[in-house]
Amino acid sequence: MELGLKGKVAAVTGGTEGIGRSTVERLVAEGAKVAFCARRAELVKAFAEELKKQGGDVLGLVADAAKEGELEKFIEDTAKHFGRLDIVVNNAGGTGQDPFEKVLDPAWKHDLEIKVMAHVRTIRAAVPHMRKVGGGRIINLNMVSAKQPGAAMFPTTVSRAAGLALAKGLSKELAPDNILVNVVAVGKIKSMQQARRAAKTGKTVEQHYAETGKTIPMQRVGESEEVANVIAFLASDAASYVTGCCINVDGGLSGVL
Repeated sequence: MELGLKGKVAAVTGGTEGIGRSTVERLVAEGAKVAFCARRAELVKAFAEELKKQGGDVLGLVADAAKEGELEKFIEDTAKHFGRLDIVVNNAGGTGQDPFEKVLDPAWKHDLEIKVMAHVRTIRAAVPHMRKVGGGRIINLNMVSAKQPGAAMFPTTVSRAAGLALAKGLSKELAPDNILVNVVAVGKIKSMQQARRAAKTGKTVEQHYAETGKTIPMQRVGESEEVANVIAFLASDAASYVTGCCINVDGGLSGVL
């Protein structure tokens, strides 16, 4: 299927590892020009050089999603470098899952910064550029727990739910500008976070994935490339009438649609 992404300009936050990295690779493969950011300069530089050797038209920048002003600068630098902006993928974030009584104010504030305010800042900076080119695509990464909160999942279950409300409201407000806003909610996906969880329990990554897979209807942990495929679809011409949606990529794990 021709996705119509050739020549489009995309900005991806948290783009050097996991889902973010796979998303950058997929968009570049589709012919898009891609800017990506992350906190660690050495990873940004190495990934950018790798993609350029493969013929990708990319821009790697250092930015911290938790710091006010850095994501706005990332968006502005992207638009200035490529001359336009069509797609924003808000992937930067993390997970904080603890019992409610263990979570103090600094953890709440940090979680809201990287999972809500980071999205607010990139979108606020991107919208004027998207209006100039007649529309755009905004895809926010989230977790299936945002729709099905559980115990001992604070503060992330709250900040993720706020992210859904932000996307839904924006989808209605920005629709007249042909700026489409959607969410991809992931379940258990292979990542550095999962690897760190395995290390904490003294298990190998393979053991961790095998055991975790047994809790998922599809009996396996997802691949980051599988998430990137859905993101590429939402960024494409094929999704021209899709906005205000949250698509689960979780192997059937969630109990809600």
